[in-house]
Amino acid sequence: MKTWVIVLIVIAVVLLALMAILYFVGRKAQKKQDEQQAMMQANKQTVSMLIIDKKRMKLNEANLPAAILEQTPKMLRRSKLPIIKAKIGPQIMSLICDEKIFDSVPVKKEVKAEVSGIYVLSVKGLHGKAEAAPAKKKSRFRRALEKAQEKAGAKPLK
Repeated sequence: MKTWVIVLIVIAVVLLALMAILYFVGRKAQKKQDEQQAMMQANKQTVSMLIIDKKRMKLNEANLPAAILEQTPKMLRRSKLPIIKAKIGPQIMSLICDEKIFDSVPVKKEVKAEVSGIYVLSVKGLHGKAEAAPAKKKSRFRRALEKAQEKAGAKPLK
């Protein structure tokens, strides 16, 4: 056999082994995430709170309890998380928000939120109408593409 055929076979076997390993690791991580999600849903409480501020910030800058900082992996401490500063009763607390609902959380409004520990799972407006999330800013590529389509007389993309 030629050398390049043997090299291709070895590369194919290594890639298949890597894909199999990633598949099983992914399944294990998915099971773990499902268990954690079920536990959070079981422990959730509905709380009325006034949202003071919301922003994405590093975990160690978020003014969270020291016990939480100690429990998180070192790599996660440097990543930015969606943090909500809210007044719950007489206390002002920093809470971690679910990434899916972070954009829809109203600032300076009173809301009813489902909270599990320091994690906000969902938010519903209490007073007034819910505001729509602000429109996302278009990327340079999207703007250039729309401009080119206008010049060509084509229908713009949505």
